[in-house]
Amino acid sequence: MKAIHPIKAAVTLAVLLMLFHACWAAAVAIGWAQPLIDFILRVHFIQPFYVILPFDFVTAFMLLAMTGGVGFIVGLVFATLWNRLHAY
Repeated sequence: MKAIHPIKAAVTLAVLLMLFHACWAAAVAIGWAQPLIDFILRVHFIQPFYVILPFDFVTAFMLLAMTGGVGFIVGLVFATLWNRLHAY
């Protein structure tokens, strides 16, 4: 079984999570987030109760930084564990 490069896995997961959350931040910025979250909750038989706050660049930056950091750490840990468990 081929080993996974830990840094490549970490960067890949970090970028993927950041892109997903950048799309969410864009939806908030253009005003699509509230109807989207209302729809998602309704199709799960949940009455909408969340209120989306106005877009803020600092909050969006913190969202992207945090999800990128978490994605990097999770990707690094996953690849390292995968490589160690499949080394034998």
